[in-house]
Amino acid sequence: MDLERALEAILLVADEPQSIVSMATALGSPVKDVKAAIAALVADYDGVATSTEGTSVRRGFELREVGGGWRLYVREEYDPVVSDFVLTQNPTKLTQAALETLAVIAYRQPISRPQIAQIRAVNVDSVVRTLLGRGLITEVHTDAETGAILYGTTDLLLTQLGINSLEELPPIAPLLPEGQDGF
Repeated sequence: MDLERALEAILLVADEPQSIVSMATALGSPVKDVKAAIAALVADYDGVATSTEGTSVRRGFELREVGGGWRLYVREEYDPVVSDFVLTQNPTKLTQAALETLAVIAYRQPISRPQIAQIRAVNVDSVVRTLLGRGLITEVHTDAETGAILYGTTDLLLTQLGINSLEELPPIAPLLPEGQDGF
């Protein structure tokens, strides 16, 4: 077994730093061999020349010793790219409360926080902040009579749902217990 490749496989799936001893135990290898393999991986990822293989390319990730163990990290210069990817291409799941609030906004926009809260019968301030922060809703305008901020959905939501317009959303009335009148 190629010790360096085996260590890469373990480090790829580990969500916490792994100690030399725990990796040596998992692989049934001597600690000194695992230390040497880790040093070789660090040099390889950093693009440092090795005696047998020549010069390697500096990778977009690095192997760092932190918290008493070793873990793969994105190189600092690639943080903006990874952050953008995580936020736009691989969003985290929304909570049930956020999904319900998003549905109310999508079907009833433009709509104010008090109107959303009345429909959902709960305080929606933090959920609206979350949806704004994720770019799924936006402040459309202010109600002339009440001064309340009215919210609507964004193009990012359409992209995430895989639709071109809100008209493609299914009719809400058949999904409600009372049916015909919408919300």
